[in-house]
Amino acid sequence: MIFGLAAHDLLAWALAIFFFVGAIGNWIAPANVRAEYARWGYPDWFHYVTAVLELVVAVLLIFASTRVWGVGLGIAVMLAAIATLLIHKEYRHALLPTSALLFLALQGYLSF
Repeated sequence: MIFGLAAHDLLAWALAIFFFVGAIGNWIAPANVRAEYARWGYPDWFHYVTAVLELVVAVLLIFASTRVWGVGLGIAVMLAAIATLLIHKEYRHALLPTSALLFLALQGYLSF
């Protein structure tokens, strides 16, 4: 235990912060982010969908009672991101969502 929190709680909070930061980045969507979405063939507004999904994941991960839903939705979002990147042969870019996916799987294991 660190700061009175179990390892699975600390991991859940770290993942929630990761998804919250991702949500902000996708909501604001600077020019380079918009260019990536366009290059991947997504419509102009799709970064908002990603932002909302990431925000929902972040909120669900905070509460132990909804964590299972956060893990599930987070895995789905990361799988979609990984698939997009692999289809477009952006293998190095896929390392971050793959790492997040592995930490989500660990979170699921530790929580249940």
